[in-house]
Amino acid sequence: MSLLRPEALARLAHWREAAAAGLLLAVGLWIASGGGYVLLPLGALLAVLGAGWMVIALRRMRFARPATLPGWIEIDEGQLGYYGPGIGGFVALRDISEIRLLVLRGVPHWRLKQGDGQALLIPLAAKGAEQLYDAFAALPGIDMARLSAAAGASVSAQPSVQTLWQRPRMRG
Repeated sequence: MSLLRPEALARLAHWREAAAAGLLLAVGLWIASGGGYVLLPLGALLAVLGAGWMVIALRRMRFARPATLPGWIEIDEGQLGYYGPGIGGFVALRDISEIRLLVLRGVPHWRLKQGDGQALLIPLAAKGAEQLYDAFAALPGIDMARLSAAAGASVSAQPSVQTLWQRPRMRG
């Protein structure tokens, strides 16, 4: 039996990576405050690592939503799969040519288009959606800050489409 309510534990779990990054940043600053030829560079290095990790953790938090819609996401060996009621499918990360954010009937979806024109729609609130941050980060030339901002933005009831990334064209 826990002393904390399950809702409070879920809220704390949501912030755990950012808290760990903040702790690393604080420890780095504390070590750097000791001064000297060894402690100052070591502490500064830890503080910079903690700050970078904090930025990534805060961006990743926008992808982690409560799983309010049916279906789940699985990523295995460079292949992304979405299992949903009535819809679903697979796409290899290397085959993704475009990522869009669609709002359909007030529900935001990732639209992952392949080079052959097929598309996979994945609700942002599907179980396992937080895995998409790391998967999308592997795509060439992607702006993760823009993607995170779009994922964390408020959703309107009106249908909308926002293109967030397109695979760079090969020269030659």
